[in-house]
Amino acid sequence: MTKRTTLACLIAVLLSTAACTRALAPAPAPATAGDAKAFLDTANQTLLKFGILGSQGGWVAQNFITDDTAALNARISQESIEASVKLAKEAAKYDGLALSDTERRQMNVLKTSLVMVTPADQKQAEELTTIMARLEADYGTGKWCKDPAKADTCLNIDQITEIMAGSRDEQRLREVWEGWHTISPKMKQDYSRFVELSNKGAKELGFADTGAMWRMKYDMPPEAFSKELDRLWTQVQPLYLKLHAFVRMKLRQKYGDLVPERGPIPAHLLGNIWAQEWENVYPLVAPKNTDVGYSLDAILKNRRMSALDMVRTGERFYTSLGFEPLPKTFWERSLFVRPKDREVVCHASAWDIDLEADVRIKMCINPTAEDFTTIHHELGHNFYQRAYMKQPVVLRDSANDGFHEAIGDTIALSVTPEYLVKIGLLNAAPDASHDTGQLLRMALERFAFLPFALVIDQWRCKVFSGEVTPANYNKAWWDLRLKYQGVAPVSARGEEFFDPGAKYHVPDNTPYMRYFLARILQFQFHRALSKTAGCTLPLHRCSIFESKEAGQRLNAVLSMGMSKPWPDALEALTGSRQMDATAILDYFAPLSSWLDQQLAGAPTGW
Repeated sequence: MTKRTTLACLIAVLLSTAACTRALAPAPAPATAGDAKAFLDTANQTLLKFGILGSQGGWVAQNFITDDTAALNARISQESIEASVKLAKEAAKYDGLALSDTERRQMNVLKTSLVMVTPADQKQAEELTTIMARLEADYGTGKWCKDPAKADTCLNIDQITEIMAGSRDEQRLREVWEGWHTISPKMKQDYSRFVELSNKGAKELGFADTGAMWRMKYDMPPEAFSKELDRLWTQVQPLYLKLHAFVRMKLRQKYGDLVPERGPIPAHLLGNIWAQEWENVYPLVAPKNTDVGYSLDAILKNRRMSALDMVRTGERFYTSLGFEPLPKTFWERSLFVRPKDREVVCHASAWDIDLEADVRIKMCINPTAEDFTTIHHELGHNFYQRAYMKQPVVLRDSANDGFHEAIGDTIALSVTPEYLVKIGLLNAAPDASHDTGQLLRMALERFAFLPFALVIDQWRCKVFSGEVTPANYNKAWWDLRLKYQGVAPVSARGEEFFDPGAKYHVPDNTPYMRYFLARILQFQFHRALSKTAGCTLPLHRCSIFESKEAGQRLNAVLSMGMSKPWPDALEALTGSRQMDATAILDYFAPLSSWLDQQLAGAPTGW
């Protein structure tokens, strides 16, 4: 017997012995309630650790954009995702146990809170997180250079946004619009691979795909959630059709046959690089007798209000409701102004670095009405984060992600003329004759946004499910934008382009349905809180500024965090367990009647 044969026999014996040992080994003991508690203790500690690391890594990566910070952020993201996936899989072991409501809620949240799941294969996991870091950096450093050889012809997103908002030169608007969309074609291959790898991870966790995983977090099956969105869109669509028809009619008067009488509106003419909000075309579409009576842009510029002063004003709104002032670290560590010495991601965002007290905002503030309102919104995230910090770490989030966005926007709805008078920015509130103009401007900003907010995740869910493939990414994108928004590109956009990538939330992989829900919920919240505050004015004139009663009701819901299903939180704030778009229709009811008069005999739809 050769040495090789002897070794083979020995291996065979060892293997057979091991097999017998496994066969005779006792089955693992069933999980107990004590095991579940110990697991949740570990889960909360783990999520706190990675939550802090992830926030720190993300903050540095977006504020100091280099290959190294991107690589470090990718590594942290990968480790964090892997830890979260492991916890999600382990949570399923305790499905059959009788647990307390809080423990069961934590288990359910662990299984549905992921935005992206890395595959079990280590190489693929590393590839996925590297791709995501690269996509985010591609967007953050994106510029359009009219002449690539001349640096002074390069425009970043801030400069392009300013041109889109203020220019009325159709050729210049087209040039800049098409220019910005040149930053994203190089993302297409990465994005396609991201979809493949992200879906693989989601399937390993038991979901059909990444899109189905996203929809599961809304305390209902994905199909039921999709039907809920359809119901809400059906409620608001008639008013959108009227607003669209009115804007199209007015833009046609400005730009002639470039804007069709009955067709979609060219996307580059709506005052925003993504045509998602239309308030910047207000001067073009508002009749003279509907002037709002004041210009907050002009007031802020004339007062030379600094970025810091604007943020301090936003903080005072929340403290007037009874919330504690922001911590000293907020003022020391936030980013308010675009640095001159480095590239940063200037997209406004709120951060909860340590999941307790180290809250911050990051935005490049200009003295504009838009930024003034955005500050009130972003601070809503921070005050929400502080309110729920006593919940278990797993539950330190909003009732659903639409709530987080809606809270800040609810406060922004209170930025009324009456509020501006109280804080000394306006001498007197315009009389009711100016309300139509104010409502029209608001509708162009908030109501016009609703179909765009649907399109982003409609497209992504179709991409994740495989219904839309890389071969028709761009066609599917513009088909959906035509269907819901009634907008279209001014020139052909073939598959050599990747226009979805020109919108921050796509390369950043941030779910967008939260913004649609937020636009519905904020009006529902505003109506309820205005009633609590005792406001007897029309809903669009109500501000809850200085109402401690409204603040107490708001804080009670914010403090719940994610500890209850969102219908419970909604009921606590509004008295209803169902999302309801009638509040947004109530808010804009005077405008709706006015639009009917303006559109007499004019075509609607496209």
